Amino acid sequence: MKKIYHQIYFQVIIAIIAGIALGAFYPHLGEAMKPIGDGFIKLIKMIIPPVIFITLTLGIAHMSDLQKVKRIVIKSMIYFMTFSTLALIIGLVVGNLLEPGTGLNIDPATLTGDVSQYQQKAHETSISGFILNIIPETLFSPLVGDNILQVLLIAILMGITLVMTKEKSQRIKDFIQDLSTVIFKIVHILMKLAPIGAFGAIAFTIGKYGIHSILNLLFLVGTFYITSLLFVVVVLGTVAWYNGFNIFKLMYYLKEELLLILGTSSSESALPSVMEKLEKAGCSKAIVGLVVPTGYSFNLDGTNIYMTLAALFIAQALNIHLPIEKQILLLFIAILSSKGAAGVTGAGFVTLAATLSMVPEIPVAGIALILGVDKFMSECRALTNVIGNSVATVVIANWEKELDKKLLSSTLNYPHKTNESLLERKKI
Repeated sequence: MKKIYHQIYFQVIIAIIAGIALGAFYPHLGEAMKPIGDGFIKLIKMIIPPVIFITLTLGIAHMSDLQKVKRIVIKSMIYFMTFSTLALIIGLVVGNLLEPGTGLNIDPATLTGDVSQYQQKAHETSISGFILNIIPETLFSPLVGDNILQVLLIAILMGITLVMTKEKSQRIKDFIQDLSTVIFKIVHILMKLAPIGAFGAIAFTIGKYGIHSILNLLFLVGTFYITSLLFVVVVLGTVAWYNGFNIFKLMYYLKEELLLILGTSSSESALPSVMEKLEKAGCSKAIVGLVVPTGYSFNLDGTNIYMTLAALFIAQALNIHLPIEKQILLLFIAILSSKGAAGVTGAGFVTLAATLSMVPEIPVAGIALILGVDKFMSECRALTNVIGNSVATVVIANWEKELDKKLLSSTLNYPHKTNESLLERKKI
């Protein structure tokens, strides 16, 4: 077992504490750390397309049963739709019960803030925008871009083609398998920089916005954090219990990744490592390759809670009464826009802008009210999204009998003993 100061999660904790201190006491210096955090996230984003392409392609190729692929995708989408809709409903219910925006009494005419970029992107969440967003310019262009939906599309096409061509494409499968060894080694190297990235990102956040800047909207932020926590513990915890594992043990197993997300406010920063760890915990390569990247685009539980809760907050702050029928309409619009925004950069704020643009009672400019504190809620969104997708992966693997339950149990109960490399533990 590594000494504690050699472990990534301990280093990330120290880095976050140091970043908070720097941003609080030396705000200008904290702001100057922005390139460090942005640089780390950019490094991780660089490796995400090849990781998803390789994992998903090999997962489908090794299934050799296209009916099974179809079944897993259908089950995944049903699961995603169910729990993402439940998250939207929970956000709506909590917003009505606690009314975090009531009492601000803001005149809509006084709204200011640069929200034009989100309004301009909102059209991408339409059906036509979604279709155009998923189709790449060329077969290989997604591998050098940042659109996950396009990577999913070409990976699925490649995997299906490899199954159909079988022996004739064996050399291509062998090449992709060998390439995966190199790609995941790069991931391990980049993850060693996680403490530096977390330090830069959190120092910038505190330095620019300051802890005091959220005091006037603390109720909204607190409500969102508590709602997300209850969703994870109660809803996802129950699902985990029913499927034979403990949600708290899963989160502890993924502690390095969750701490990294907390520091960088980006779920992308931990995506490759989460995929590798879930496979190491007993989920089959095919399930991990199909469910995690798809869930990354379609199963955003934290983002969905945020959308309905934030929409109601804006309405309440502007003294706009939304009757129950309008709230139901808001819910259905959010269901559609949250799926349409899959793969759109800055999906949380973009989907909120898109949803409000289709609810004429609430001005889109109202998102300026939460623009200042959105950064403090993004960590919670990302954490909830990743935990939700991790639970979904284990559950669907269990449904498909593609889960090594003994390995999962030993991994979650004794995470420090499961430290062998995935590629050493079994051949891909």
